[in-house]
Amino acid sequence: MDTDLSGNSRVVILKCCGYGFRARAFGAPRNDGSEMSSQSPFALPGTSTELEEGLTLTPKFDADGLVTAVATDAASGEVLMVAHMNAAALAKTIATGEAWYYSRSRRALWKKGETSGHTQRVVELRVDCDQDAVWLKVEQIAGACHTGRRSCFYRAVPLGQAGAKPGEMKLEFTGERVFDPKAAYRK
Repeated sequence: MDTDLSGNSRVVILKCCGYGFRARAFGAPRNDGSEMSSQSPFALPGTSTELEEGLTLTPKFDADGLVTAVATDAASGEVLMVAHMNAAALAKTIATGEAWYYSRSRRALWKKGETSGHTQRVVELRVDCDQDAVWLKVEQIAGACHTGRRSCFYRAVPLGQAGAKPGEMKLEFTGERVFDPKAAYRK
């Protein structure tokens, strides 16, 4: 662990697969000026073997204190959304069985469906091989996307668009709205 000039812990050097990278330690200032909790329920990541073969959850948060979170429908397997979790969001998700995320744009913790009522009950939570991403299998109430669709992945990119100029690459809609976003997000 590195220290700043005042002796406060600020950065941890993590190594995985032969590469080292810097990750902010809990209690270190974030880019937005807020502090991350110094009481993380998670131990710092260990060796590659411990991360990949161990039985201890030690999430490998990035330099902003986040892991990628992929939510899929527990019954169909459909990808619903990709978001981010900080330690608090991951801990709340584990403790409550409801999906919590960290909004990078609002710089705040948020419970999925808090405004719209379109919550996610977590059926299963998995971590990837090096614990820098989590997969939530959820029961989604109504739609997951703020645009009113069930999935945030509601447009397909047709393959074979060779030679398309910038701005000419087309998308195809694959998902219809399942709720009115204006009504759901009234403030």
